[in-house]
Amino acid sequence: MKTKAAVLWGLGEKWEVEEVELDDPKAGEVMVQLTASGLCHSDEHLVTGDIPIPFPVVGGHEGAGRVVQVGPGVEDVAVGDPVVLSFLPACGRCTYCAKGLSNLCDLGGSIILGPQIDGTYRFHARGEDVGQMCVLGTFSEFTVVPVASTVKIDEGFPLDKAALVGCGVTTGVGSATRSAELRAGDTAVVLGVGGIGINAVQGARIAGCRYVVAIDPVPFKREQALQFGATHAFASVDDAWPVVSEITRGQLADACIITTGVAEGDQVMPALSLVGKRGRVIVTAIGHPEEQTISGSLFELTLYEKSIKGALFGSSNAQHDIPRLLELYNLGQLKLDELITKEYALEDINQGYEDMRQGRNLRGLIRF
Repeated sequence: MKTKAAVLWGLGEKWEVEEVELDDPKAGEVMVQLTASGLCHSDEHLVTGDIPIPFPVVGGHEGAGRVVQVGPGVEDVAVGDPVVLSFLPACGRCTYCAKGLSNLCDLGGSIILGPQIDGTYRFHARGEDVGQMCVLGTFSEFTVVPVASTVKIDEGFPLDKAALVGCGVTTGVGSATRSAELRAGDTAVVLGVGGIGINAVQGARIAGCRYVVAIDPVPFKREQALQFGATHAFASVDDAWPVVSEITRGQLADACIITTGVAEGDQVMPALSLVGKRGRVIVTAIGHPEEQTISGSLFELTLYEKSIKGALFGSSNAQHDIPRLLELYNLGQLKLDELITKEYALEDINQGYEDMRQGRNLRGLIRF
């Protein structure tokens, strides 16, 4: 069939919205008609090369919609089911899935390769095979994905809001509640308040933190952080440190979560300075692939038993955590409506990413 999609044809180029060919689903796959797709920073990483992926590629990895066709052997979902697409497929059988670490499933290695899990392509354009971001490609009216990437949700839940839980919400909340293991009474610092960071703020609030300190140079984002649960907001680490020290009586924060647009090696030392004994620095932001060094005091790391930890998808389990987060929304404990700063047509995707780069949006949303 033919569908309209946003394709990235090369490094540093603009997204090009055009008609592409989409194959039927193969064994273990489903076709989904998308309702909405979030404009996540990770797709910007394809443009800059911070996430290396073969071109051309249909972007998008944060979406929700309805199943319109199923391939052979698919039993978990049926035509008409509402689903959220998780950017990390989970097989349920590998060692990591068996340990409850489905975010580290062996299938996850396929998300930056381009083709589907079986090594073949579903999208085609201009006589070429076209890959899919995270084997999803949600910048398209229709897409074909592995059933392992789908999470069936309750009928009636607004799919435009559910789309955000496929990546940004779950990654941010999970970075606070799972990766950082924040608990009631803790103090948390969130460094960078974009689409992931604002949800790390929410996660810290949901965890019961007594203080949640947001750091971002953009005034709009600091204002929004206070609306989502931050108790304090500052433009820089230098501004934040004295207050963090004061409100914790010199003990400093229990965790600092790095959710900047791109993780830089020199961000680790100031993050470590904000946490106290047994404090955790959680690196959720994606760093440059070629960067090999980070800053920090090994002396202090040992004496104070501080730690530095990476976080993929907020250490979350899609099948377990996505439905629970949607329940928190229903209960009024998780903000989703307020995350959507602006909606765009697919044809306006480049404007959406320009708005993101300029710090105008918490999350832009493509509505199909």
